[in-house]
Amino acid sequence: METEVVVASSPTDAGISCWDLHTGPSTSATSRVPPLPTALSLSLAAFLPPPKSESPSHRLRLGPSSIGPGARFDAFVFIVLGPQVEVRSFPAEPIKPLVSNSRGTYIAGGGVSGDIYFWEVATGKLLKKWHAHYRAVSCLVFNDDESLLISGAEDGSVRVWSLFLIFDDARREEMKHLFEYSFHEHSLRVTDVKTGYGGSNAIIVSASEDRTCKVWSLSKGKILRNVVFPSIIDAISLDPGEHVFYAGGRDGKIYIAGLNSPVTSNNNYGLHIVGALSEHSKGVTCLASSADGFLLVSGSEDGMIRVWDTRTRNIIRVFRHTKGPVNNVLVIRQPKYINPRTSATSLSSAPRRQGLTLPPPLEKFANSPDENPYVKVLIGPETLPNQLLDSPYISVQTMEAQIKELQQQGSSAAADVDVERLKSEQLRSVQMIQQWKKMYENLHQFCVSELLEGSQTESANGQNL
Repeated sequence: METEVVVASSPTDAGISCWDLHTGPSTSATSRVPPLPTALSLSLAAFLPPPKSESPSHRLRLGPSSIGPGARFDAFVFIVLGPQVEVRSFPAEPIKPLVSNSRGTYIAGGGVSGDIYFWEVATGKLLKKWHAHYRAVSCLVFNDDESLLISGAEDGSVRVWSLFLIFDDARREEMKHLFEYSFHEHSLRVTDVKTGYGGSNAIIVSASEDRTCKVWSLSKGKILRNVVFPSIIDAISLDPGEHVFYAGGRDGKIYIAGLNSPVTSNNNYGLHIVGALSEHSKGVTCLASSADGFLLVSGSEDGMIRVWDTRTRNIIRVFRHTKGPVNNVLVIRQPKYINPRTSATSLSSAPRRQGLTLPPPLEKFANSPDENPYVKVLIGPETLPNQLLDSPYISVQTMEAQIKELQQQGSSAAADVDVERLKSEQLRSVQMIQQWKKMYENLHQFCVSELLEGSQTESANGQNL
């Protein structure tokens, strides 16, 4: 069974907690946590190794982070050297949702002004910023192939952004608007957005304070289903098979709504709602599913994290994060490049041996004077098994520095190339000299022959006279 880890955070506590999803023990204090931004939406760009002890939940200290009008927002980056803040960023405005792509090379954030920011992690560069909504951005999510970014806002709209268009300056000038689709059917703030599989043909499910969840088609650009709930929905999670989706309500219930089922009515809940899970004493704030869809993890304002078996609809495990509410839950999988037998001590010492360099803080503004206008980042090859790499990306600045160093110092490979080139040029020169020598000999022979023939002709003419 593939190792999966539950990661949870709280708005009243500056830390995150980690547990093994299937066995329950907490992860080790030296678990590897690469670039980790935190806000109202917690997004992890990489994974944790399997647990090593039965000790209570380990708390990774993030440091204070406040979200709100005029508040300071801090983005953090962690490494295995200990539970401490390594990089702190101060964007131009308070940021609400944060989301990273699957490899952790880019971060998108939504501001209270309605702007969306797009950063490169390796350099901290603010690659793009655009005005997305009239009011604050409340949620962000990438689609499965990461070519689209879907945003929800307090103005009730859900918009779909093509990153190809966002980064194509020529096409941007020709377009009347940047978004691919703009859905306005919600009447109140959008609380959560999730997307299914299928790239540009996937479905989108959005939740709102208007007590509805709406299912949208990316290929058709229209609404497919509208589900009305008894309570406001703050969190949703799609079943990996996309047969149902789960909606966490402020009444403490997790509603199960059908996506492909025929229109049915449950007298207790309403149209399209096929059941509910109810054990939380307060509102459900976050949901996440395991890779196979058999386990559902829910976080609540009651401070409890419950793991549900979706087949039997029973609770199989309960975690407690803090005394305060839980506002974020993620289920992440162990990557292939981490050996399950690798000790936590060896993982923690790896960055020191390799001379790990942390990425710089995220920039406040775009178009800095030193910005390279052509190439931003190079995506490297997949990590080999049992090989621990600091990051799967190389920034342009790093590549340029390496090129300059090679130009100044040279290398044995470059010297070998120069030697081979000189040998080749020497061979061509020798061949050319031999050709010219042969031509000279032929010309000399021709001239001598002509002179001899001319002398003989003149002698013969003199004798005849």
